[in-house]
Amino acid sequence: QPQLVESGGGLVQPGGSLRLSCAASGFTLDDYVIGWFRQAPGKEREGVSCISRSGGSTNYADSVKGRFTISRDNAKKTVYLQMNSLKPEDTAVYYCAARHGRLTTIQAMCATPRSDLGYWGKGTLVTVSS
Repeated sequence: QPQLVESGGGLVQPGGSLRLSCAASGFTLDDYVIGWFRQAPGKEREGVSCISRSGGSTNYADSVKGRFTISRDNAKKTVYLQMNSLKPEDTAVYYCAARHGRLTTIQAMCATPRSDLGYWGKGTLVTVSS
């Protein structure tokens, strides 16, 4: 059955980097738009970055533009989020999600962090602190 598993989170100092991975199984990744979302303590879940089925189009939240890069390797069934110049306000649980490409666009997906839509992983914690 469909499954998404995030990895790569951890503790990093401000200014540091992390690469998150999202491994997909149980469905055809090529057919799905993928998004990275995050939820900080006491805050609502928000869209961070989304990528089209082919990887040719991407979308980023203003708060991460120029620092984060989303990519995907459909052959490896994995989506990545490279996070550079991390800030304490990036501290959150990061989730990846998948929605069928016929049902959404990258803009719509990032704008609707609803856990009842598509498939979701269980998240990985990123803590940015000195």
